[in-house]
Amino acid sequence: QVQLVESGGASVQAGGSLTLACEFSKYARTRYSMAWFRQIPGQPREGVAAIDSDGATLYEDAAKGRFNITQDKEKKTLYLKMNDLKPEDTAMYICAADIKDRMSAMRALGVIPAFFATWGQGTQVTVSS
Repeated sequence: QVQLVESGGASVQAGGSLTLACEFSKYARTRYSMAWFRQIPGQPREGVAAIDSDGATLYEDAAKGRFNITQDKEKKTLYLKMNDLKPEDTAMYICAADIKDRMSAMRALGVIPAFFATWGQGTQVTVSS
């Protein structure tokens, strides 16, 4: 069974940085899409950034210029480096994966939950002012 396990969430001051990690060790696909979402209680899940198996990336507006999504295929780990964190970045950050390459669709429609079939449990990021 595919598992996505996130880590790295913490409480930080505004302006600080964090790097989140998502292990996808049991994901055996060679073609795939992966993404980071975030969610505040009572709010819809919001796409942050996505990457495909070729390394192509896509960022939603809130992440552009501050966040960087990368992957280490040998370690089967997805990362999200977040810089210049703001209080409005406070959320549960959730890793997602899909066996299809969704990049073209995401460039047209955005990083949306409907494109992803497998989800992690999330890691909490809290940014204080």
